[in-house]
Amino acid sequence: MTPSPLGPAAPAGRRPAGRSALVIGGGLAGTTAALALADAGLRVTLVEGRPRLGGLAFSFHRSSPAGELTVDNGQHVLLRCCTAYQWFLDRVGATRLVPLQDRLDVPVLDAEGPSGRRLGRLRRTALPVPLHLSASLATYPHLSLAERALVGRAALALGRLDPEDPALDGADFAGWLRRHGQSPRAVEALWDLVGVATLNATAHNASLGLAAMVFKTGLLSRPGAADIGWARAPLGELHHTRAHRALDAAGVTTELGTRVAAVSRTPEGRWSVRRAGRPGEEPPAGADGADVLVLAVPQREAHALLPDGALKDPGRLLRIGTAPIVNLHVIYDRTVLRRPFFAAIGSPVQWVFDRTDASGLRGAPGAGDSQYLAVSQSAAYDDVDRPVAELRARYLPELERLLPLARGARVRDFFVTRERAATFAPVPGVGRLRPSAPTDAPGLYLAGAWTATGWPATMEGAVRSGLSAARAALTDLGRPHVNPLPAPGGGTPKEAA
Repeated sequence: MTPSPLGPAAPAGRRPAGRSALVIGGGLAGTTAALALADAGLRVTLVEGRPRLGGLAFSFHRSSPAGELTVDNGQHVLLRCCTAYQWFLDRVGATRLVPLQDRLDVPVLDAEGPSGRRLGRLRRTALPVPLHLSASLATYPHLSLAERALVGRAALALGRLDPEDPALDGADFAGWLRRHGQSPRAVEALWDLVGVATLNATAHNASLGLAAMVFKTGLLSRPGAADIGWARAPLGELHHTRAHRALDAAGVTTELGTRVAAVSRTPEGRWSVRRAGRPGEEPPAGADGADVLVLAVPQREAHALLPDGALKDPGRLLRIGTAPIVNLHVIYDRTVLRRPFFAAIGSPVQWVFDRTDASGLRGAPGAGDSQYLAVSQSAAYDDVDRPVAELRARYLPELERLLPLARGARVRDFFVTRERAATFAPVPGVGRLRPSAPTDAPGLYLAGAWTATGWPATMEGAVRSGLSAARAALTDLGRPHVNPLPAPGGGTPKEAA
């Protein structure tokens, strides 16, 4: 069994009756908080309104003309620097299903190169930071020699910024790039290539503080920090099936398909919930009251459930905006992409991944040589409400421009998944709106990628928020705990009183 992140695990069936926790929300944040609290010896009940765990990173089944598919609602990746999410994968026994690149290597296709379609690569070497990317930048064909030199200078200047400086939160990334000599082409071919995928925003709509955090942590902290990993199995296998199994093994009571209408505090100071649609029925979840309540739901839902006085200016949660992500799912009758993924510039296409194996298409009856590509479109404000027919007409020709083998291929299936509120919007000023885990109500804590993790809205941020909520709760209960995440620059986890 994976060691507990926040303290020694209590044997199953021996949870102290006087210490219990109620977690509302079964996404990555809530599942993490529930596991961490249970591992520290609390009796935990997790309540989730959907019939599954996983939040906004999930899978579903589709009967396609090409065969039976298991579809991820969106393409999610992690970087080697995402240590919290890697802890989560290890905790639920899924590490081998999400391998990392040995070294960062991103193929970048330019659909409108000066001599036609052109391939470049962003690759690292084993040299120390910042030299690990110097060879790749020096030969990057999508920028001129002058642009490459100015990118290098801007990267060094970015490395000197402190992402926690409140002044950076209110500034926009695009303005900073402009002041540091970055051309529109450099922004498109490098800064937004990375930033849109990680922040879910273009530089113009991104807080300089969050952008600095992303680039410093991923590209300027240590050579391997930005090595990419992605699930070779459906997200539902990781975030629901294996997570549910881990919760069961930890002794967590999990209630799926249970929506919470209200939370309340008993005269004895314990927390309980009222489930929606069941008037007059006392819900099992929190029926005897809980010492700890973790709200691990989106910011608007958290605002609706917060009791009076729990948070200063609770209306700020409603001022944390959201940003959409659209995924286009295309199944061709033959192989049109011979690499696992690529990024694109000079095209509305952003990132494209081969999902043939992960979806179960390869080898399925009737699939033949079909290939399944997922086109991941972040900050997709222009596309999120477009009809499927318009998206098909817009993107299939673009894929043919980028992939010559697609020009003679037949499209066996084309469908779209949309998450209108996929992430919080990382706009300038959002940092001052994001609350920390503890609230002013004793025993009540917040979790979710939208809370003050210091990270953008990623799977890493969600897991970190769950760990932060559990850590704060255990601290208030006077329980020793261990921070499972490495200290900056390395080192070992530290025990806290």
